[in-house]
Amino acid sequence: MPKGTIAEVAPYLKPADAEALARAYAFSEQAHAGQLRKDGNPYITHPLAVCEILAEWHMDAQTLMAALLHDVVEDTGITLEEIAERFGQPVANLVEGVTKLDKIEFESKAHAQAENFRKMLLAMAQDVRVILIKLADRLHNMRTLDVMRPEKRNRIAQETLDIYAPIANRLGLNNLYRELEDLAFMYLHPTRYRVLEKAVQAARGNRDETLHKIARSIEDKLKEAGLKAEVYGREKHLYSIYRKMQEKNLTFSEVFDIYGFRVIVEQPSDCYLALGALHSLYKPIPGKFKDYIAIPKANGYQSLHTTLFGPFGAPVEVQIRTQEMHRIAEAGVASHWLYKADDIALSEVQKRTHQWLQSLLDIQADSRDSVEFLEHIKVDLFPDEVYVFTPKGEIMALPRGATVVDFAYNVHTDIGNRCIAARINGEFMPLSTPLRNGDRVEIVTSDSARPNPSWIHFVVTGKARAHIRSALKKTHQYESEGLGLQLLNQALRGLGVEPSEITEAQWERLTRESGRSKNDILAEIGLGKMLGVVVALQLLARESEEPGERRQPSPMLIHGAEGVAVRLGKCCRPIPGDPIIGQIKKDQGLVIHTHDCQQVRHYREDPDKWVNVEWAPDIDKTFEVGIKVIVANKRGVLATVAATIAGEGSDIDNVDMAEQDGGAYTTLFFTVQVQNRVHLSRLMRSLRSLPEVVRIYRIKSREARHA
Repeated sequence: MPKGTIAEVAPYLKPADAEALARAYAFSEQAHAGQLRKDGNPYITHPLAVCEILAEWHMDAQTLMAALLHDVVEDTGITLEEIAERFGQPVANLVEGVTKLDKIEFESKAHAQAENFRKMLLAMAQDVRVILIKLADRLHNMRTLDVMRPEKRNRIAQETLDIYAPIANRLGLNNLYRELEDLAFMYLHPTRYRVLEKAVQAARGNRDETLHKIARSIEDKLKEAGLKAEVYGREKHLYSIYRKMQEKNLTFSEVFDIYGFRVIVEQPSDCYLALGALHSLYKPIPGKFKDYIAIPKANGYQSLHTTLFGPFGAPVEVQIRTQEMHRIAEAGVASHWLYKADDIALSEVQKRTHQWLQSLLDIQADSRDSVEFLEHIKVDLFPDEVYVFTPKGEIMALPRGATVVDFAYNVHTDIGNRCIAARINGEFMPLSTPLRNGDRVEIVTSDSARPNPSWIHFVVTGKARAHIRSALKKTHQYESEGLGLQLLNQALRGLGVEPSEITEAQWERLTRESGRSKNDILAEIGLGKMLGVVVALQLLARESEEPGERRQPSPMLIHGAEGVAVRLGKCCRPIPGDPIIGQIKKDQGLVIHTHDCQQVRHYREDPDKWVNVEWAPDIDKTFEVGIKVIVANKRGVLATVAATIAGEGSDIDNVDMAEQDGGAYTTLFFTVQVQNRVHLSRLMRSLRSLPEVVRIYRIKSREARHA
């Protein structure tokens, strides 16, 4: 960019900023050297045009520099680090933000999808200037869209109509909003656009005269009522005329013969006085009055709306509001964010943001300078939501803090119940990972998978929590039934009866007498609410056992992975090879303990409280066990011990240490995974052989850790 043209592009910049802008132009021009646009012009003409659009809005130098550089990372070999080094980190951050938005592909045309996309785009851009650069970029692309292939042209035009025009409207960029809509309309429906354009031009002459006449009448009437007011005529742009024709099934003459005015007064009470004055000037049309001041819209919008019979019977639509209401109405969601009820005292940054938004509303190329208050303005219009992509490109809205599991259940209950892993942006991540705006999430499922009880602690959506609890309840019921059947069969064999000898008639009699189903009875046995031997006697219709009739049944085999109905006691942490006993615990099922566990010593005398169990011979899993190692306090001893544990094929789940009095020895506490008691013995022998190890113990309970 030659220095002589700086004044033409951004005459309001300080000399130092203008010089930096010239350097950014030279850098961008060199980076894009040899590249051409579809229309055959040098590529640099595009970033320069974007820069000029932003300069019309009096954007600061950093924004203008980022506009010139916004395509160099994607289209050339330039890195963000190089941009930061040459032009500063804020400029690099803006370029990075625009680059991220460029990577998002809008794949669905559904209205809900478009709305989610708009919200996500706004939420992703921490600095509102990123969105403004993107909007200026889109405006220039729309102005030069005729060189594109028809299918791409239509896609971009529809995307503009669904996404970018509404964002411009929400930010108060009214002229940009109207131009984007009209350009999109022109490319999507060229014939309708040309017909409507000619009709508007033909009708405009008489219309302008009528507009001025009505405006003068309104001004005179308000002055007569003693009200100080500003009156503006509201001219509809082509797409808004077309949309109204479509939505309300009106002809062009019916839409174009409606005259719109906006009346701005000083106080809320003046709105109602102005309404009365206008109703005495022109008769109101019944049913066409709405009071959005007494009952504001959800986004904070306030105005009085009325429709009057104007001159020659032409409808006159009038919006009456205060200047403050006008600002909120024009800035939309952005203004709503600034005026949160719980934050009445606006911070300095918020005040500056508000001033800046108003400068955008006016879009005046005057002496306004936004440089002083644009530095790192943060905007998060949707603080409570996060927007992510499914593998098919659909956009899903979730509460902020939502995890992969929340996402899975939001897709489908079965996906949530069967999820085992997830890829976020192509990388495997834990299921508890909180999602961020723009993440692309893919769930990996397994038909044999079931919800994990630990998920309850990190999911944030009620839907996920409810489905997890429901699935766990069903799983618990199913596993309790399975355990109950094993316990019942064991009790039957103890009474000298094979389970296969029990007939359906016996079960029908028992269920009829008890009022419970067979599955419920089995589940209650598994949960310890009923004793297997009692149910066995009821099935056999014996009121009591004869002495000596009951015999010791064969032990139940434990594999260590039965599920929630059969659990290993945390008090003693049994492993294969340990002598074990099964404790029937009400509402919890069967809990496996070691024979010497202190928790079950008082149950040993009551045969109805415990079950004869043994380890299965073919167990293929690892078990958690604690060990306490006292070592000499030497440098590198922890690494030596850990390496020895790993060398014996054992994984370390946790490690803790405590220095002994005097500092000569250190106590190490390990939680390790072993296959069985033989594996543990081999591991402990290897550790005992280390010269640094003084003593070693197996820890079975929390109390033993401190002994």
